[in-house]
Amino acid sequence: MMLIGVLSDTHMPTRARALPEALWQAFEGVDLILHAGDLNSLDMLDALRALAPVHAVVGNTDPWDVANALPRAVRLDLEGVIVGLTHGHEGHGKSTAERALSHFPEAGVVVFGHSHVPLIERRGGVLLVNPGSPTDRRSQP
Repeated sequence: MMLIGVLSDTHMPTRARALPEALWQAFEGVDLILHAGDLNSLDMLDALRALAPVHAVVGNTDPWDVANALPRAVRLDLEGVIVGLTHGHEGHGKSTAERALSHFPEAGVVVFGHSHVPLIERRGGVLLVNPGSPTDRRSQP
């Protein structure tokens, strides 16, 4: 079984100079890290890659260098489970979750960000995961 660290909307260094220590502790020993966009700096990838391989997508506030380096969406097959990774600002639907889900109708898990609102919910057999933001919580936990 894989242990996967999931994060989004780090907005580094505009929202914070460093990620919370609790996040680094939680990611110790992970096999893979998924970042659902709005990194704001490619340096974030280098820091995360020191822990584990990283898959990341571009978000709506990422500058040109980040947008040019990252895809808009990633489809992964992780031990037989199709995992979709996107930021959530693009796609079809009224909510961020609906827009993210619209990219991956065949997925078993869809990881997204954008809203900064944490969510773990099943919809039609698909596990939707939004980790929220570790640096810009917007009144969220």
